[in-house]
Amino acid sequence: MPALEPHIPGKLRFGRFPITDVSPVVEGGAFPAKAVAGEGIAVGATAFREGHDALGVSAVLYSPRGKEKQRVRLRELGKGLDRWHGILTPTKEGEWTFTIEAWHDRYGTWHHNAAVKIAAGIDVELMLAEGAALFAAAAEDEDRSEADRATLRSASYTLADASRSVEDRLAAGEAPEVRAAVERLPIRELVTESEHFPLLVERERAGRGAWYEFFPRSEGAVRDHATGAWTSGTLRTAAERLPGVAAMGFDVIYLPPIHPIGRAFRKGPNNSLTADPGDPGSPWAIGAAEGGHDTIHPDLGTFEDFEAFVARAEELGLEVAIDLALQASPDHPWVTSHPEWFTTRVDGSIAYAENPPKKYQDIYPLNFDNDPEGLSKEILRIVNLWIDHGVKIFRVDNPHTKPVWFWEWLIGKVAKKNPDVVFLAEAFTRPAMMKALGRAGFQQSYTYFTWRNTRAELEEFFTMISKDWAPFYRPNLFVNTPDILTEYLQFGGWPAFKIRAVLASMASPLWGVYAGYELVEHVARPGAEEYIDNEKYEYKQRDWAGAEAAGRSLAPYLTRLNEIRRAHPALMDLQNLTLHSSTDDATVVFSKHKENADGTKDTLIIVVNVDPHATRESTVTLDLPALHLDRESLDLEGRFRVDDLLSGQSWMWGEHNYVRLDAHAEPAHILHVRR
Repeated sequence: MPALEPHIPGKLRFGRFPITDVSPVVEGGAFPAKAVAGEGIAVGATAFREGHDALGVSAVLYSPRGKEKQRVRLRELGKGLDRWHGILTPTKEGEWTFTIEAWHDRYGTWHHNAAVKIAAGIDVELMLAEGAALFAAAAEDEDRSEADRATLRSASYTLADASRSVEDRLAAGEAPEVRAAVERLPIRELVTESEHFPLLVERERAGRGAWYEFFPRSEGAVRDHATGAWTSGTLRTAAERLPGVAAMGFDVIYLPPIHPIGRAFRKGPNNSLTADPGDPGSPWAIGAAEGGHDTIHPDLGTFEDFEAFVARAEELGLEVAIDLALQASPDHPWVTSHPEWFTTRVDGSIAYAENPPKKYQDIYPLNFDNDPEGLSKEILRIVNLWIDHGVKIFRVDNPHTKPVWFWEWLIGKVAKKNPDVVFLAEAFTRPAMMKALGRAGFQQSYTYFTWRNTRAELEEFFTMISKDWAPFYRPNLFVNTPDILTEYLQFGGWPAFKIRAVLASMASPLWGVYAGYELVEHVARPGAEEYIDNEKYEYKQRDWAGAEAAGRSLAPYLTRLNEIRRAHPALMDLQNLTLHSSTDDATVVFSKHKENADGTKDTLIIVVNVDPHATRESTVTLDLPALHLDRESLDLEGRFRVDDLLSGQSWMWGEHNYVRLDAHAEPAHILHVRR
């Protein structure tokens, strides 16, 4: 390979060829961009040169040991825009780097000049001679394969052969095999290299997975119909639900807090201020006489029971995520042992959580300003304790109510000893904070997805998560939570539940559901976007098997969506989402494409009617280059076959396609492009 440009004395900002606006770069490289092994990462840069000679641009990927692992030539996005794009794919976990190289493209420059001048009859022999010399020199490059060297030598001989026609000689320099050889190893000089930028490659579950949330106290809970008294489910009875979750194709089972629950100001059913003696209270009001964050609620069992639950989950291919809710009930041991970890008001009382007009007297927020070191060390101790008991995933409650520096410190400390640990931010808050949490180290985050329902809203959201925020923010598209039951789900019926599941599972490598979604639970507490008889405050029994046997369950539908996800690598990447157009303002169209390591291509087109109340008709217009179609996939009219992975039907599609989707029958197409 040619040497890089010579060093020029002085502190110059530009190299021989300017390279600017490199992506993915977070805060100038202060934080690493995110990736998971095998994920296609969109890389881009603005690069240009003076004059009219051709410029080549490459992206180079370096392993954690600093060895070059991949070199990809970038393509210009629109002639004359000077913006270049390509895909890099790291293969394993670790702290990788990448750089951008811009270089004088000797072949591109010669070919352009030769084509123009020879056509005009100018410097014909000189241009052919320069081509012959160019290929002769390139054929001596020992980095090329012997076959490519032979191809270039042959082209050089033909270009220099004055006995042949000018047309034949020029054609030799333009032959497909010559172009392919030069594409594999460009003929470069005056190489300019950008600085190296960090790329943190984490384990697969950090960026891919299907989550399922349930309350272990409800799984196996029994009610005495004579007295109305409940007996709590346990971690042992909850483990009996795990095969059903795994059968639906979920990867992560997420448990709300499993710690002792405070009795002071305990909330009753539907968030009422009065709790009866048998009411279990909110699991997020953590801490009682039995202990705090390092203790398991005695109704649920012991650490031995928890480890048995984790082991059973692992047998079924599930990972266990637990809630890290950094707050305390008034009964938490911290309140007496470390009152400085809370905010004391002028009257001597401890401030409880508020979101006016809402009041949460059963929860005391933590104050990180009085004793930041002591409180931080205690939380690190708690996290490490649960890691020692088999937990590798933490869903963090309300991280945006704690200082960002703390999360950067905690996640960094944990990663040094346990780099496989994943943190999910439950942060429904302002964009600046959500972005900061991603940069601070959170591997995943909840999103605004639950409130993005129209085509315009969804297209803007999909662009944000797959392009604008993708370098530092991984969206986990939960369709519902114990706190969130949107009006769309309240009034959209079965079609709404299907629509949201398709959008979430197909648009992002990460998605999740809260138990009861498959039963289409949709009745809200009056005046609120949350469930009536909310499971946060009471036990709930569900007849999973009976509902499915009676055809009243979406479990088979969710299972099919997860099957499709596992079968198609394109769905496991985030940045490969391309929006397409539709004549109907309620029909969303996007595609995902991936070229696999073995050279095979996986392309899906997702079409969704987002109006749960009607049948919608439209003409879908596809961005064909985004589908990366090859000649073998097209018929004589330029059409290609698609197979609907939901209905089993097949059609011939082209650039423009008529679509009719009845929300009450099937609101979506998930189309696989047949190769």
